[in-house]
Amino acid sequence: MPRDVAAIDLLMMLPKVEGRGQHPAGYMFKDLPDIEPADDAGGSLLPEMDRFNIERSLLPLSFDDPRSVDAVRRYPDRLLGAYQVDPNRGMDAVRDLRRAVDELGAVAAAFFPCGCLPQVAIDDKKAYPIYATCVDLGIPIFVNAGVPGPRVPMAPQHVALVDEVMYDFPELVMVLRHGAEPWVDLAIKLMVKWPGLHYSTSAFAPKHYPKAIIDFANSSRGIDKVLYAGYFPSGLSLERIFGELDALPLRADVWPKFLRENAMRVLGLS
Repeated sequence: MPRDVAAIDLLMMLPKVEGRGQHPAGYMFKDLPDIEPADDAGGSLLPEMDRFNIERSLLPLSFDDPRSVDAVRRYPDRLLGAYQVDPNRGMDAVRDLRRAVDELGAVAAAFFPCGCLPQVAIDDKKAYPIYATCVDLGIPIFVNAGVPGPRVPMAPQHVALVDEVMYDFPELVMVLRHGAEPWVDLAIKLMVKWPGLHYSTSAFAPKHYPKAIIDFANSSRGIDKVLYAGYFPSGLSLERIFGELDALPLRADVWPKFLRENAMRVLGLS
């Protein structure tokens, strides 16, 4: 892995609030990183980012989470917001997404279909106003796909549901999160089919990246489609992530795309 590429991490979390409960998929991770909660939660991430040459990180952002709002306001050049949408909220969700872009500089939306209550499938028409708004605002949407880690029903995140959405919104830029397993091969077929569809490596230690994704990233069809994302400090330490990245068999010309350039393009950064 080259050391001179300033990475863009497409999923970093704020340190947990002491006593706030357990990670709903914590059973999947061992040796969770221990980072002290702080009043300046965003600032506590910057030294770790600097250690591993991470220039910018994408954080979950919500008006219901004052710490996330504070983080992106304090460090707009380092911490970027992906506004968390719940299509159950109808037009209020659309208004809040627009407000997040206008007031907080949010650069993306994020949608966890199995985490909504009630759940909202990827292709549910309740999500269509969100997709249309992302197209109108020129921002991508990050969507959890595949079997979810939390012990909730998985049907809303079947990768096949992406197909109709991309058909109905050919200008939409969508980035799949959290593995897309066990439908990785289908995700690759759909990425080849739909120009706006991408894949991020969030919540997976590099030694567990699906081989099909590594092969796809190394191909001419996939070099622009696979983007680096971590999961620090919720599930993985940066020491583990970057230590294992060294062994990842990516071609030399793929590394800058994977670590930085694809994210810069998808997020519209300069």
